[in-house]
Amino acid sequence: MSTTGDRILIEGLSARCIIGVNHDERKEKQDVLIDIDLHADLRAPGRSDDINDAVNYRDIKKKVLGLIESSSFHLIEALAEAIARVCLEHPSVQRVRVWVDKPSALRFARTVGVEITRGR
Repeated sequence: MSTTGDRILIEGLSARCIIGVNHDERKEKQDVLIDIDLHADLRAPGRSDDINDAVNYRDIKKKVLGLIESSSFHLIEALAEAIARVCLEHPSVQRVRVWVDKPSALRFARTVGVEITRGR
């Protein structure tokens, strides 16, 4: 884990995927909202101003969106776990917190979500 407390936040990432256990949920893609909190030591890119020293959050976003949009999970917990694994593939990311919200999960509720934290 980064001893600096440095973080990169990706908030409000929106995607559509097959998610859910009910028959109706398996027919059409649903909206999910993702927040990702990447923990990494950002001193080197802060000093060098060089993308090669940084955690390229654009690349991570593309990989996460590719995963989500091609996925077909039953549980948002499983989706969150898969997203965390993708984020931890980057060697500089030491810990990640992932929030997955499923806005259409419960009638009369704005959203239902899970939050997980995973590290090396």
